[in-house]
Amino acid sequence: MQPTRVLQGLRYRKLRLTTKDVNKGFYKGSGTGTVGRHTKHGGFVIEWEKVRSYVCPPLEGFKLTPFVAATVPKVYGQFSDAQGPRNPETYLARWKSENALD
Repeated sequence: MQPTRVLQGLRYRKLRLTTKDVNKGFYKGSGTGTVGRHTKHGGFVIEWEKVRSYVCPPLEGFKLTPFVAATVPKVYGQFSDAQGPRNPETYLARWKSENALD
């Protein structure tokens, strides 16, 4: 028994299989593993010895901060309307001013 003619090609063989490439019954999954099992009545039982837990190291004296420095000043009230940055008219006006085509 051999794979189909399409799968024998050198270029195609190096690609990952998807659910559209093979017959029914193929389940790709996400590679994360399971944290429990299914019951015969349609439920799911979590097995706590399989659940991943991450331990954060002590952060006393840790110099890095997430994403933004604490010294960056906070800016309030730059928008004149109640919608603020979600206003589409404000967005288009700013886009036109910053990306003006000459």
